[in-house]
Amino acid sequence: QVQLVESGGGLVQAGGSLRLSCAASGRTFNPYATGWFRQAPGKEREFVAAISRSGSVTSYANSVKGRFTISRDNAKITMYLQMNSLKPEDTAVYYCAAKDGVVVPLPKNGAQYDYWGQGTQVTVSS
Repeated sequence: QVQLVESGGGLVQAGGSLRLSCAASGRTFNPYATGWFRQAPGKEREFVAAISRSGSVTSYANSVKGRFTISRDNAKITMYLQMNSLKPEDTAVYYCAAKDGVVVPLPKNGAQYDYWGQGTQVTVSS
């Protein structure tokens, strides 16, 4: 049984920064790809960023490119999302996800991920 637990969300003013963490627990777990998604009220879940097992390959949504940075620490089985220059439109519940099998390129469709966290709220005030 694998569990993903997000943390680090909160309320921040526009232009500020937050760092989200996603820790995995359970059986020995070293997913091929891990990613972040977000869902704002009344909107569909959307892809934010993904990273490969080695960390050498990353993918970002155009809306966050240059502002957000995804990383992972395989020794700690933890993934991070550093969010800078936050905008009110970044307000959403952020979810981390993980995928066991190899998929090239990194998946941007949530249906391709095997495990999900419970989500953490990020609110950016103007």
